[in-house]
Order: sequence, then C-alpha cells, then structure tokens
Amino acid sequence: MKFRKALFSDIRFWIIIFFVIRLYGITNPPLEVTHSWRQVTVNMVARNFLEIDANILYPRVDDNHGATGIIGMEFPALSYLIYLFSLVFGYGHFYGRLINLIVSSIGTYYFYLLILRFVNSKTAFFSTIFLLSSIWFAFSRKAMPDAFSTSLMIIGMYYGLIYLFDDKKTYIILYFIFTLIGVLSKIPAAYLAVIYSVPFFDKVINIKKKIIFVSATLPIVFIVYWWYFVWNIHLSEVYGMWYNTGKSFKDGFTDIFSNLNVVAESFYYNGLRAYSSFIVFITGLFLMIYNKHKKILIIFAILSLSFILYIFKSGIFFIQNSYYIIPYVPVMALICGYAISKIKLNKLAIFLIVLISVEGIAQQQHDFRIKKRYLYKMELENIANKVTNSSDLIIINGGDNPQELYMSHRKGWTITNDKLVDNSFINNAKQLGAKYLFVNKTDFKDSITTYKLIKDFEFYLVYNLGSVMK
Repeated sequence: MKFRKALFSDIRFWIIIFFVIRLYGITNPPLEVTHSWRQVTVNMVARNFLEIDANILYPRVDDNHGATGIIGMEFPALSYLIYLFSLVFGYGHFYGRLINLIVSSIGTYYFYLLILRFVNSKTAFFSTIFLLSSIWFAFSRKAMPDAFSTSLMIIGMYYGLIYLFDDKKTYIILYFIFTLIGVLSKIPAAYLAVIYSVPFFDKVINIKKKIIFVSATLPIVFIVYWWYFVWNIHLSEVYGMWYNTGKSFKDGFTDIFSNLNVVAESFYYNGLRAYSSFIVFITGLFLMIYNKHKKILIIFAILSLSFILYIFKSGIFFIQNSYYIIPYVPVMALICGYAISKIKLNKLAIFLIVLISVEGIAQQQHDFRIKKRYLYKMELENIANKVTNSSDLIIINGGDNPQELYMSHRKGWTITNDKLVDNSFINNAKQLGAKYLFVNKTDFKDSITTYKLIKDFEFYLVYNLGSVMK
C-alpha cells in the first residue's frame, strides 16, 4: 500500500503514463485535419537536409515554385534532429512526433522541478497534471516546434534560476545551451525570460553571479537576433521566401481588438482544453489575491504582461492559430495547480483533477487518429513514381497546405482550385520548370481540356503540361 501510494504521488510516474498514452498513433503520417501543414513544413525541411543539403543555415521546403525552396524560418532544430534520426534509421514521417514527445515530457518534469523549488510540492504536482492534460497533450506529439521550444526554454529556466539562487556554477552552461536552442526554435518562447527580472532585484544574489549570467545571456540575444533579423532577412531577399514576419504593434493592436472573442477563446478553451480548467484558473487568481501570495502574483503579472506584448506583435497570426497560446499554458497551469493545492481534502482535490484531466484529454482524442477518407493521400508518392521522375516539378491542387506536395515526394507548386484553370498562371509555372499537373478529384470535379491527360487514378488525374490539346 505504501509503495502504491508513493508511486501514484510521484510525478515521474504520471509523466510516463501520459507519455505512453500519447504513443498511440505516433507513427501516423501528417494527415490530421488541422495543423498538418505546419508538421509537413518541419518534415519537408528535414527530408531536404537528408536528400539535398545538410547545411542547417539553409532550410528548404518542397513548395519551391520552381526555385531552390530555401526559406527564412525559425531555426530548424527539430527538423535537424529528424534528419539525424534519418541518418541512422532511414527517413520516417513520424520522427518529429516522437522527438517532440520526448523533449516535451522532459520539459514537463523540469516545469515540476521549478515549481517544487520555488513554491511547494503540492502545487508542483497539480500544476504539472494540468499542463499534461492541456493543449500540450496533443501538440507535444506533433512535428511542430511550439511545445518543443517552450520545453527547452523551461529546462533552460530551471538551470538559470538554480544557478542564480543555489550556487550551481556549471548550470550556467546548461542554461545557455537550452535557452539558446529553445528561443531559436521559436522566438515566442523568449517571453518567459522576463522571469529573470525577479532574481535581479534580489539583493541576496551577489553581483558577480548577475554579471556572469548577463555575460551568458548576451550571446543568446545576439545569436537569436542575427538568425531572425539578419540571416532570415538575407534568405528572404536572396531566395524570395519567408513565412512570418509578424505584425507591427499598431496593426497587431487593431487585429486583436477586432477579434477579442477569438482571443478570449484562446484563454478560456484553447490553452487548457477544458472549460472546468479555466474555472479553476480564475479561482486560483482570486485565491492568490485573497491569500496575498506575492511570489506567484509577481510571476503571473510579469509573464502575463510579457505575453500580451507577444500577442500584439503576432496580431492576426495569434487569432488564426490556436497553438500560439502554447507558451503561456505553463503559466495558466501554475495558477490552476495553486488553486487545487488549497483544497484541504486530498481525495476531493484528486477527484477534481482527474475529472478535469479527463475533460481535457477527451477534447483532444480525435487528434490521435487519421480519418480513413484522407488515407488515399499516402499513395501519392507511388502515383508520382509511375508517371514522373523524382526531379520533375509538379503542380497540385492542395490549396494553401503543401501536405499533398510533400506526400508526393516532389517539389513545385501547391495551388487553389481556381488556379487550375488560370492559363497565365500555369504557363508561368511551365516556364519555371513545371512538367506535370496533379488534380485531386475529390476537390475538383470539372475537367481540364487544355492539357493531355496521361493517367486517371482513383483519386488523382495527372496531366502532361508539355502536351497541349488542340
């Protein structure tokens, strides 16, 4: 009985349980209804490292529009880890899922250790359970850098804060490594760094430590600035491709206040993925104020203000992408954990957190299965191999999502249906090297009479752009 009680109260046990649960469907290809395009981008960059050029400074995508595909983007640390896995095991669609799951699970444990060190064990335990059942439950197993980068940042925060408060001298090196990779992987994770303003006003920490810490931080700032605001701009100017430059604060402010209902949803639903969790979050805020828990209140205030600035900088991108809330979820989980920790009856606290966790997981279970009606896309590479060479550029009506272009293992253009009958667009693409047109029959019912049909597959028509019908 004592062993079982000790096991169930050990957060490592629950992190492992959540890890095992999320292995379900881990080998699925990136064919989810939502956010498949983001995973495909990570995967295609990794595959191109393997097949074309492993230089991490030159990430490239498959939707290259007849050019190199080299693109300005976040530092492709996750893609490069997939590439390294592929060197050993051969390329696989799911490596990014597994790597993210491993890193985020470790990051979750460091989240627990941080709260354990600076608050208490009960709050640390409950906060971690809230984090595990939040939006992190699904997004920590996607080939996306959001939970990945935030997890690395949390690990870096642990080593940075322990260095400052507990005199662990070697931890400054680990702080530098994890923080640098975390922020480079996706810059929103950097907002968490404002937490270091707290120890810098603490007179107990000697000035020498603070100087060493700043000396380790400045190179991080310079490297991140160089990657995002020098090198990425260079890549976009030379190669003409760049995903997200963010918004001006003025435009972002307008975007946010024009869509306050969507922004609110990010907080009351998208983040914790359970309406009951948000009720607990609000309760936690009231309890902190009532109990005058200054330590957590200060942490909450500075992190929230920092995140608000990030929201305004993101503007419409924050509104369009539910996962942009991910870096803030650990803050919300902390407040939820604090609220539950104030329940004196342990059985009631455990009952509530189990109930809330089940709700959060249930809201995300659909993300672990690929709908059968999309599995036909897995045949795209076989289809492409039958009618084209691997180096041939193709056009496919995949809309704004390069998923089908990626699944075909070809490069070229992914277009909307209206472009299929836009002769000027097609002719321009032909001049840039496009040789074949792939038409998904489930998305486009009309016939194309301009070009010669060379093969009619069950779900796709393939046209030779070099043969014009008369």
